[in-house]
Amino acid sequence: VQLQASGGGLVQAGGSLRLSCAASGRTFSWYTLGWFRQAPEKEREFVAAISSTSERTYYGDSVKGRFTISRDNAKNTASLQMNSLKPDDTTVYYCAATASGTYYRGIEYDYWGQGTLVTVSS
Repeated sequence: VQLQASGGGLVQAGGSLRLSCAASGRTFSWYTLGWFRQAPEKEREFVAAISSTSERTYYGDSVKGRFTISRDNAKNTASLQMNSLKPDDTTVYYCAATASGTYYRGIEYDYWGQGTLVTVSS
């Protein structure tokens, strides 16, 4: 599976952005899709994940209630709707795919997109 993240940009605090993750490969629907973020000199942080059939979604504590993850297996895409953005949300966001049930650990993910930069101004 090859992944490509897009949709990042500059937004004011309190605003919204929608990130997209486009996947290639027939097996996209087999994988749990996750979003992670990582700022320079900081550890990678789990943001959100969605199970292969969209039955289950998971969120990191820092984004719960503000971000929503979704996917469309027919279109091989996943999205991360980000609302009420804060300056602390500024960093590079990555989409990733895993066949593991441990959705919150980046090391469990087999495939990664190239990242998209989100900048939230105060």
